[in-house]
Amino acid sequence: MKRLGRHLRPAARCAAILLTLGGAEAPRLTTTVLDHFTLIDGTGRQPVADQSLVIANGRIVWVGPASRVRVDRLTRREDLRGKYVMPGLIDSHVHLGLVDGIDQDFTRYYSRDNVERQLKLYAAYGVTTVYTLGTDGDAIHEVIAEQRRSGRPDRARVFTAGRGVVFKGSYGGVPGLDQSVATPAEATAMVDREAAKGDDFIKLWIDDEFGAIAERMPYSISRAVIDSAHAKGKKAAAHIFYYDNAVELTREGIDAFMHQVRDRVADPSLARMMKTRGTWQLASTLSREASFTYRLLPFVDDPFFSRGVSPGTVAALKAPERQQRLGAARDFAKYPEALRNAMTNFATEAKNGVTYGMGTDSGPTGRFPGYFAHWELELMVKAGITPLQAITAATGTNARFIGANQAGTIAKGKWADLLVLDRDPVADIRNTRAIRAVYIAGRKVPTIWETCVGRPLDGCGRAQP
Repeated sequence: MKRLGRHLRPAARCAAILLTLGGAEAPRLTTTVLDHFTLIDGTGRQPVADQSLVIANGRIVWVGPASRVRVDRLTRREDLRGKYVMPGLIDSHVHLGLVDGIDQDFTRYYSRDNVERQLKLYAAYGVTTVYTLGTDGDAIHEVIAEQRRSGRPDRARVFTAGRGVVFKGSYGGVPGLDQSVATPAEATAMVDREAAKGDDFIKLWIDDEFGAIAERMPYSISRAVIDSAHAKGKKAAAHIFYYDNAVELTREGIDAFMHQVRDRVADPSLARMMKTRGTWQLASTLSREASFTYRLLPFVDDPFFSRGVSPGTVAALKAPERQQRLGAARDFAKYPEALRNAMTNFATEAKNGVTYGMGTDSGPTGRFPGYFAHWELELMVKAGITPLQAITAATGTNARFIGANQAGTIAKGKWADLLVLDRDPVADIRNTRAIRAVYIAGRKVPTIWETCVGRPLDGCGRAQP
């Protein structure tokens, strides 16, 4: 049998070098063994019982049967019998720094501090990586640069589409952020600027808000965005609502859709075209669509939700005037059908072999970081896929799209971004909420059951993962 010490020798040599170069204050490598858990590795393989993994300096250096590990007396060990270990979730569609409670205002609230607070909240929910979709100020690049220098953040990792491309006067973006273009030449110049800033991919919007806006983005501009992104080695992702736009963008070479077709039930030919051309359904945002069907969100008193928001936010959600305003909105009655269409179309794509990820569109008002990822998984399963397929979409598949090849699965060499659960999520997808621990780069961060926003920690009652 292999001894754990054999896995630790390279780490020990690195530690010796660091101490030689940096003196007494140089960083020390730490080693942890997680022992005797059931492994869900993010690749889609079936869970494997009685596994162990070794973490050194934030990375997984070994994973395999628990029977093969011999624990060195200097190694920290955690016995996880009866627990389930999976990769941290990746939410492929979020927006950061836009709100305070349910009040949304980019100009007032977008700051590095607010972005980082929200990344901590995502991590508390086991979402260890997010892709932020086109509404970022330039401060996001400071956050990302710092994360990538260290590799070991204490909050969710972030990848960005920077400032997404909006057709002037049409749908998309946020007030207070300059991102409108009027011509293909302007679109190309904007993509060039965003690529130069280091955006990980490029976002565009084609929509007209149920016909309330006179014109959607013309195809001459969407083609310019897609072609310019590809010329810069970037993928292009699109906000869509309408079937006809999805068909044309697929022909143009879009890499991913960040919402489902919602105006109608799509015929299977769209799914077949997407599969043939390699177009991903990276986010279906079923939780977004579901949230719009409620005057009062049904989970406001659920501790898994309420621990992550302030009492003032709960009170604002429950306010009768807010519920009345939502119910009286022009488009409120249209949302149930949009949700049904989205769920049907997601199921059709899954059956026809389209590659799909998991994304929520959380972050704007009323769409809550972290919680919505778990709701999204539940709705994906309700639409017709298995819990294991949903977990794989939210881990290994999402990581592949962006090239985040050091996360998303549990394997040697990957960052130890992990979610430890008390109950089996493959048996019941709602068990992703039974969070025992969250690790980012091998270090535990506070879970939602150790969080109580806007109150002392004991103000949220007893934690019940």
